[in-house]
Amino acid sequence: MIDKNVVRNLVEEWLKDKEYFLVDVEISQDDKIVVEIDHADGVWIEDCVQLSKYIEDHLSRDEEDYELEVGSAGLGQPFKVPQQYVNFVGKEVEVLDAEGKKHKGVLKAVDGRNFTVTVREKVKKDGAKRPTMEDVDKTFSMDEVKYTKYLISFK
Repeated sequence: MIDKNVVRNLVEEWLKDKEYFLVDVEISQDDKIVVEIDHADGVWIEDCVQLSKYIEDHLSRDEEDYELEVGSAGLGQPFKVPQQYVNFVGKEVEVLDAEGKKHKGVLKAVDGRNFTVTVREKVKKDGAKRPTMEDVDKTFSMDEVKYTKYLISFK
């Protein structure tokens, strides 16, 4: 079986001095290699082809037969690395917290492994008869949420 660290190192080598970043490397039992990269402005197919050729030039099919797929992290898929959070600051996201509650709002800030989302919630103020809708900032830890993903909007 092909070593995941070997593939990861090859990808990191190719990415050096580029604005792309590695999202994930997966290798199945039957040696299907799936590499996901991302970029703040999106991923170009030409760059995926170049990375694919680079990996193929450094792995030997004589030693192990494999299938290789290089692509971008899917839009609307859960974030896997902190850089994805940074790229979507100011955009609408959905967060599924550890308790299973969904929060939809605008990703406001990222600080280390924590991030803040501004959500609209009903807030009941002291003395008020009815709650009002207000923007509330909620801070989450990347390690404690089940997922965070970009909400695609066609408005």
